[in-house]
Amino acid sequence: MAGILYLCATPIGNLNDMSPRIIETLRDVDLIAAEDTRNSIKLLNHFNINTPMTSYHEYNKVDKAKTLIGKLKEGINIALITDAGTPAISDPGEVLVRMCMDEGITVTSLPGPCALITALTLSGLPTRRFCFEAFLPADKKERKRILEELKNESRTIIIYEAPHHLKGTLKELFDTLQDRRITLCRELTKKFESVMPTTIAGAMSYYEENDPRGEYVLVIEGKSFKKQDEEKQSGFAEMSIEDHMKIYEDQGIDKKEAMKLVAKDRGVSKRDIYNALL
Repeated sequence: MAGILYLCATPIGNLNDMSPRIIETLRDVDLIAAEDTRNSIKLLNHFNINTPMTSYHEYNKVDKAKTLIGKLKEGINIALITDAGTPAISDPGEVLVRMCMDEGITVTSLPGPCALITALTLSGLPTRRFCFEAFLPADKKERKRILEELKNESRTIIIYEAPHHLKGTLKELFDTLQDRRITLCRELTKKFESVMPTTIAGAMSYYEENDPRGEYVLVIEGKSFKKQDEEKQSGFAEMSIEDHMKIYEDQGIDKKEAMKLVAKDRGVSKRDIYNALL
């Protein structure tokens, strides 16, 4: 019988957040795959866990996954841990999970700390709908494309950022998203945890006078549907009704239906459009 892969969440700061179930599992499995064994040995020693470890990280995630799957097929139970938080969330563990699924190997997740959820609940911003972007990509072209996609995102947006990139990222957010509410969560669950609800402009101003310190989670207000509709109507208002009609008629839409669509876009009645075209 094949072994089981256990995804074990570890503390993002406060060691007291380690669950008894995860401690027991880490003791009982045959092997622990850790993102950084030098970092994880401190955690294991703290809880008197003596299970053997092996490294599994971004730079060996494919080849090592094949090795780990081989061990799982032999009946070895493996726990996967990351440096902090939940494995497979913005983490190479997602590759191992996918490959296990492809091989029919059982994967189970033991819930626990997760920085993005912790920050979201502290943010004071809407929590029902949200999107997670992790760290924005370093590639300038890809980064710009993602920021452009986020411009009209209506859900609450969550981004991770390192202190030495924070000022630049805030400026990019302001240039792309314009000013809106943001909560900056820093050093979550640690001694110097801070939660700063402000605006993007306010955060930029604050960090002109103060150096960013610690790891950040940025929780950003989405653009409301009302705001999107206002901007859409404003854009159409600058266009002549004839040109607006042409957009739809060029798509093969008949004049009557095009008038309905134009009226909807502009937030006016169909009669207003009809009279304007006379």
